Amino acid sequence: MLSYIKRKLSESDGGASSVATVTSSCGGGDSGSAGGTGGSGSGTGSSSSSASISKSGQRSQNADELVRKTSQMSMDDEAIAFGEDALLHELGYKSSTELQETIYDLLRGIRDPEKPCSLEDLNVVYEDGIFVMPPTRSNVSVVRIEFNPTVPHCSLATLIGLCIRVKVERGLPHNIKLDIYIKKGAHQTEEEINKQINDKERIAAAMENPNLRNLVENCIKDEE
Repeated sequence: MLSYIKRKLSESDGGASSVATVTSSCGGGDSGSAGGTGGSGSGTGSSSSSASISKSGQRSQNADELVRKTSQMSMDDEAIAFGEDALLHELGYKSSTELQETIYDLLRGIRDPEKPCSLEDLNVVYEDGIFVMPPTRSNVSVVRIEFNPTVPHCSLATLIGLCIRVKVERGLPHNIKLDIYIKKGAHQTEEEINKQINDKERIAAAMENPNLRNLVENCIKDEE
């Protein structure tokens, strides 16, 4: 757009210069036919050309100044977010990376159900396993979380997936769609477990079990 403004101003300058030249030529012809006033006509034409050049130079400077100011305004204005970025901004995040980091901070402190370690210590959860996906048709943010059980036959993989879901849903102040999956090829029954930890009815039923709920609460509670 800046180049378009400058080109239009330049075209305007060129048109003004051409008109001045034609006027000068007509003035010279009239003075020649009148006789005795040719010198005066020539002088007038020369003065008109000089004035035209001066105006052209001034307009060129004005064009440069306009371009400079417009460029400065463009640099001063903040970038406008669209689509997925706009949705993240509405949720309070500058970028998808900031959302990933926020979720990872929630996950890293979850304790393993059996060992006196966190899921981060055991590399069950990791920052590279958090993906911000395109939003749903109803404009809800989607986050996919991948986790890696310590052994392929881990009997607590379902419980770990449940802990991840409850921790993130409670920790974020807004609604997002969570898709939680076992890392591909990391467990013998990963497909069945993936269905369980992404089924709302099964999750609700599991959290109604007092013993299972206590296990989850102990794993996800913040350290004092």
